[in-house]
Amino acid sequence: MSQIAFVFPGQGSQYVGMGQALAEASPAAAAVFRAADEALGESLSNLSFAGPQEQLDLTVNSQPAILATSIAYLQALEELTGYARLTPTFYAGHSMGQYSAMVASGVLTLSDGLRLARERGRQMQASSGDGAMAAIIGLPDERLGELEAAGLARGVFTIANRNSPGQVVVSGERAAVEAASEAARELGAKRAIVLPVSVAAHSPLMSQAAENMRAILVAVDFADPDAMLLANADARELADGEAARAELVEHLTRGVDWVTTIERMSAAGVTHFIEIGPGKVLTGLIKRIAPEAEGYALDDQSAPGRLALPAFLDPAATVTGAVT
Repeated sequence: MSQIAFVFPGQGSQYVGMGQALAEASPAAAAVFRAADEALGESLSNLSFAGPQEQLDLTVNSQPAILATSIAYLQALEELTGYARLTPTFYAGHSMGQYSAMVASGVLTLSDGLRLARERGRQMQASSGDGAMAAIIGLPDERLGELEAAGLARGVFTIANRNSPGQVVVSGERAAVEAASEAARELGAKRAIVLPVSVAAHSPLMSQAAENMRAILVAVDFADPDAMLLANADARELADGEAARAELVEHLTRGVDWVTTIERMSAAGVTHFIEIGPGKVLTGLIKRIAPEAEGYALDDQSAPGRLALPAFLDPAATVTGAVT
């Protein structure tokens, strides 16, 4: 018997047209996009479906748009399989994907999740300052300490995302990120790419955004998750609504350790990971972290409605942790 986990992508997975074919094919998905438009008081669905890309890429737009698309995929999957509700053994969201995971697990309502994702984007952009981020590819993990020291010597700096073995994203003040990128090449990295962003996500530069979100979150209702929900920074269990509320503050200034998250779920018996949302970035990372596991991205251009149904989610399948 196997167990499954639902994983949700974060910012960067957006693309113009996401969710359009799905909404045309699935009444349940279309209802999610209508609810998103109503919650935000504007046509988020039109921006997701038609762009323009530069507007969709804005943090305040991409984050709620990814959340809406992710929940649309989940609702369409439940509609297609005939299950009233799918419940995995684990939920995990990558960075902003935590909001999607919390909506999926019942911690937040869809409307609250959307409004909070938009506010998170506003607060991050307002706190950006002279921030920067860079992707470091091919650097041995044992040299990360040296990379971090090189960045900290020039200013505020942190390892923002540990995405897979040999792939990290660093974040902080621009001078520190640029210095670390140069050092990375000397330390043996195959590539070091300063990203075209001005927001230093998951770094101490987001401290004001975190405090502002803390005040905003006080007025929002948080329920307990219906299955195990994992934190970004250290893959600990977020056992109740209050732990989930704290997570949405803490993860703004702390990193995303996706390697530890996937390793924890694998060690607990998860063999099937389903990426719920636009794209298939997380599926690729999972293959590098846990090559023995099966990863499935629901978003498939060749599938009807761009929804690829994993065979093991057929109602007659014998996968545990899938249905309640």
